[in-house]
Amino acid sequence: MFFDKKTLSLFISQSGETADTLAALRHAKENDQKIVSVVNTVESSIAKESDLVLPIFAGQEIGVASTKAFTCQLATLASLVLFLAKKKRHINESQEKALIEELVHIPSQVLDVLKYENDIKKIAKEIHKSSSAIFMGRGATLPLALEGALKLKEISYIHAEGIASGELKHGAIALVDKKLPVIVLAPDDIFYVKNLSNMNEVYSRGGKIILVGKVQNDQLKGLKLTGINIEVNGKLNIPIIMSIPLQLLAYHVAKLRGTDIDQPRNLAKAVTVE
Repeated sequence: MFFDKKTLSLFISQSGETADTLAALRHAKENDQKIVSVVNTVESSIAKESDLVLPIFAGQEIGVASTKAFTCQLATLASLVLFLAKKKRHINESQEKALIEELVHIPSQVLDVLKYENDIKKIAKEIHKSSSAIFMGRGATLPLALEGALKLKEISYIHAEGIASGELKHGAIALVDKKLPVIVLAPDDIFYVKNLSNMNEVYSRGGKIILVGKVQNDQLKGLKLTGINIEVNGKLNIPIIMSIPLQLLAYHVAKLRGTDIDQPRNLAKAVTVE
């Protein structure tokens, strides 16, 4: 790990007790780093050992699989980015105002996503008997692909893998057949055309495509796919808004499979051993 006096170390933990995160924090402190933590539990070890604490204010989260805490972490990090961008003069006042306005619209955009819950239930019914699934994303949606795969495997016990869309033909495409759900995260952004190319690759091999993002597009007419049309106003909101349908999909798949959604097997809310 690279350290110097100008390096800021940022640690993210819902519980504030995650063992490997705490160990990394202490290593950073030993190297005279300034420590900022993003936590849900402000009385936790990580919070107490930090120079600055950014609470996410998610409230108590009972379920092992993090949902509202994850969403609140994203919102907190977005706010931090805005603050630093303004402080470093990378954005002006009008840009700052526009970006804040994007964040203000998150609740209404989440409500728009919830209108698609019946569609998500139908998709869950289509895939709940699958043994594996692939989630694909590019840019800001790659971490969401990893998160979506994690949620599905945590609570439904379906093996799921999150990959970069650009890596599809470097290995994962060998898994594609008519039984494999491929969840593609493709908002209306600069990567949309490339994501479309990936969907064509999956379709030509008989894969089952589930598109989360921009569904209403003439270029999709030749593809047989199931879609959840997510319209996001503002780039800053993409990770936050698009995490919601992935959480709902995992929930409804798990419900159909009859698993313990709040307390999945072999998992604990806080990982306190390395």
